[in-house]
Amino acid sequence: TPEGPSLPPTDIDAAAIPLVLENLSLTLPSAAGPVEILRGLDVTVSRGERVALVGPSGSGKSSLIAVAAGLGRPTLCRVLLFGKDLAGVDEDGRARLRRGRVSLVFQSFHLLPNMTAEENVAAPLEIAGAAGASDTAKAWLDRVGLSARGRHYPHQLSGGEQQRVALARALACRPALLFADEPTGNLDAANAAHVADLMFDLVAETGAALVLVTHDEALAARADRAVRLRDGRLASEGLTPA
Repeated sequence: TPEGPSLPPTDIDAAAIPLVLENLSLTLPSAAGPVEILRGLDVTVSRGERVALVGPSGSGKSSLIAVAAGLGRPTLCRVLLFGKDLAGVDEDGRARLRRGRVSLVFQSFHLLPNMTAEENVAAPLEIAGAAGASDTAKAWLDRVGLSARGRHYPHQLSGGEQQRVALARALACRPALLFADEPTGNLDAANAAHVADLMFDLVAETGAALVLVTHDEALAARADRAVRLRDGRLASEGLTPA
């Protein structure tokens, strides 16, 4: 894989466990009254581990990712991201903690429409203060097979190409933890297989831990471990078949 960018030094312990969730609970208001989204989950993701979150729609998978990544606050719980307890960290502090260490890939790509593919990949690197962001972006687009599409805008790319740009953007900073929320959900079978292969190959090569939300049992089976949710609770947890 391309070499990682030169990021500013941090005070994060490189040996810290990427993610620990203790008694994760989330209750949200609704017109009919409070709704329990997550109910007392305990989840740990070790360095380099690939964990699949599996369960029916509404089981709390995406909500778990949002809380784990510090994008939302739980009702109850202890969230340790690289050993840092998020309870006492404000929104700006959580953003700084994620920067260069945590990346996300979504079902809907979320590319910036007014930026080229290369600019989309380079943008997070520039925000993080990395040197050589443009060169790193070009190298990662080449890694996902899109070196000839760097000057194209998202509307000029197919869905599969857009998700490959999103994957390059997520991994260009060589994060220690990648969250992927239904990354193949909007793709046809051929493009889904290509994106899945790239994601697992690149995660293995960069050493990033992966938390993958998916309805696809075949995709979940490629993870080291599956965490199955039902009605916001842990239904089962175990190693996936080799």
